[in-house]
Amino acid sequence: MKAFNWILFDADETLFHFDAFAGLQLMFKGYGVDFTALHYEEYQALNQPLWLQYQSGEINAKQLQEQRFHYWGQQLNIAPSVLNAGFLRAMADVCTPLPGAVSLLNALIGKAKLGIITNGFTDLQQIRLERTGLHNHFDILVISEQVGAAKPHPQIFSHAKELMGNPDPATVLMVGDNPVADISGGQQAGFYTCWLNRFSATLPAGITADLEVQSLTELEAALSAFL
Repeated sequence: MKAFNWILFDADETLFHFDAFAGLQLMFKGYGVDFTALHYEEYQALNQPLWLQYQSGEINAKQLQEQRFHYWGQQLNIAPSVLNAGFLRAMADVCTPLPGAVSLLNALIGKAKLGIITNGFTDLQQIRLERTGLHNHFDILVISEQVGAAKPHPQIFSHAKELMGNPDPATVLMVGDNPVADISGGQQAGFYTCWLNRFSATLPAGITADLEVQSLTELEAALSAFL
């Protein structure tokens, strides 16, 4: 392990729970819809391929957000963009930090500069940070929707480097749960990488992380002697 001047975190399922099912249930409840587990499976069958297209640059954020609610927009006679906005508001309502997140961030304050680099959407990020009391912990917030490119595309990492003042990439730690977006993308940017592997998964072939932890508490312990 080494000392780091910057530590960048992914947001969803790295710092925050992202319980999309709960968010969708809450949002659709406002339209009188009992959103079931089967509905969620059908939604994810459409949503997950769209995210892969978004990360590869085949579609943009607006296309993803509207296409995933196209079916429900037709069923309810409501614009998909309206449903998407309601979903993001609902996600802010159900969001909670992952275990160990608050302790880790509090321990890092004043010892390294902190940032978030996320493929999530603008409408959710600031309100989530404010509601969880974490908005003052971060020096930079990089959102793919604003940059116009999603992790692992080099453009979003280059943008983060500019906001950080172009530090030596070797002094930057990228922490995330997604092997492709966070680990591969971070390594291509020259960053040291930490894979948050909460569910004992296996990295895809060709991807290796510099550090692997199963919890943010474990990461806090690993970093404590080096910051």
